[in-house]
Amino acid sequence: MRLYGVTGWKNSGKTGLVERLVSEISARGFVVSTVKHAHHSFDVDHPGRDSHRHREAGAREVLLASRTRVALMTELRGDPEPTLDELLARLAPVDLVLVEGYKRDRHPKIEAHRAETGQPLIAPEDATIRAVASDSAGTLGVDRPVFDLDDTRAIADFVLDEVGL
Repeated sequence: MRLYGVTGWKNSGKTGLVERLVSEISARGFVVSTVKHAHHSFDVDHPGRDSHRHREAGAREVLLASRTRVALMTELRGDPEPTLDELLARLAPVDLVLVEGYKRDRHPKIEAHRAETGQPLIAPEDATIRAVASDSAGTLGVDRPVFDLDDTRAIADFVLDEVGL
């Protein structure tokens, strides 16, 4: 499975870039999945719903299915967070998996960067970052390709070339 990451600091434009890349790459006929890392607790379920009641009763996994969507919720119940490789093994085969976050993992990435965050670039210290997408593209002075953060087509071309699609 081909894998490419989008990383960056909080509010750097990662989610918007992933969203645009999924749309652009899917429109080109490729099947794309995503993995998003959250640094906080989250819930996709709602109190009072049957699936939530199953989880609250102690179910380790709850598989919720309809004719339009399937969701598998797994309660870790004290077990360690799964690694990115373990999560990828759960996905059905696709042409490309875009990974948001997982800054410390060793897959190839593009860094999303917005000057207004005041955060430094991660790229100079991380060889897994193969390019930068920024709102201040002309002023960064990095030793790898730099794209305008909103140039989705060029970024998609780069990612697809990088993964051999």
